[in-house]
Amino acid sequence: MIAFVALVAVLGLSQSARLSSPHFENFMMEHGREYSTEVEHNVRYWTFYKNMAKWELMAKTEQGTATYGMNQFADLTEEEFSALYLSPVSAKDTFYFNMLPEAEKLDASKAADEVDWRAKNAVTGVKNQGQCGSCWAFSVTGNVEGRFAIKNGTLISLSEQELVDCDKVDQGCNGGLPYQAYDEIMRLGGLVKEEDYPYTGKDGKCTLDVSQIAVDVTGKEKVSTDEAQMAAYVAANGPVSIGLNAAAMQFYTGGVSHPWSFMCSPAGIDHGVLITGYGTEGGKDYWMIKNSWGTGWGEKGYYKLFRGAGCCGCNQMVTSAIV
Repeated sequence: MIAFVALVAVLGLSQSARLSSPHFENFMMEHGREYSTEVEHNVRYWTFYKNMAKWELMAKTEQGTATYGMNQFADLTEEEFSALYLSPVSAKDTFYFNMLPEAEKLDASKAADEVDWRAKNAVTGVKNQGQCGSCWAFSVTGNVEGRFAIKNGTLISLSEQELVDCDKVDQGCNGGLPYQAYDEIMRLGGLVKEEDYPYTGKDGKCTLDVSQIAVDVTGKEKVSTDEAQMAAYVAANGPVSIGLNAAAMQFYTGGVSHPWSFMCSPAGIDHGVLITGYGTEGGKDYWMIKNSWGTGWGEKGYYKLFRGAGCCGCNQMVTSAIV
């Protein structure tokens, strides 16, 4: 932000020289933006246009059918976006992940060509993590919700706030890891319903009432990095938690996203999401991914990511609870 303030000064713009354009004014109106000072307004104006160059580059280099453009994140710098919404994975996290028990290998040739667990009442509605780095918690509850619904025939929306507040290993709004959260759920005795422990979007004191626990977890496992095996696992068991690099997601608006690896490194995992199925669209195989940025983002809260090339590291950290 300091750099942009300096840029305003270099260009000779005073604090009262309010920058304006139809694109930026439309953005402010659509997303209800109000800035406290003219300086902040101008900083956000320049950030918006810097981001516009990014989404135009994403569109020009796209290998799939995805579109990119203005959304609720258009006035955030890359650093702000990462701090508010993402949860970077370290080399140490990857080391411990590799020690997880592996899921049984399946006959991938028998997996269906398309799977959509939403149509089978195993996926709750899209949620919104707000400005809290709790994506890991939403990824975990989505996985547990799906596994429980498939096993018991009842879909229950589970509490992310319980994990944000009561998980002693992960860091709440400052990030976490699904494979650690499974252990914490077992330590806590299970997860309660969303309605019994509502989401606040900020770190809080644990107020878990164990008498309200609705779903318990008995174990955890990691899924193969082979995407044919991943598809077979999703088809057989339900939605899975994954980590990926969210570089292509900030300005995603629809279609099958297939960015070049140099723009979305598989090594840069920083976001937890949920694979709810897979399919093919316009000749492009894709993973159907449930995100936690509300229904106003992407395809009504969903992201289609090209399947079969390890895009953005989507196959590197795939896990599931055992319910």
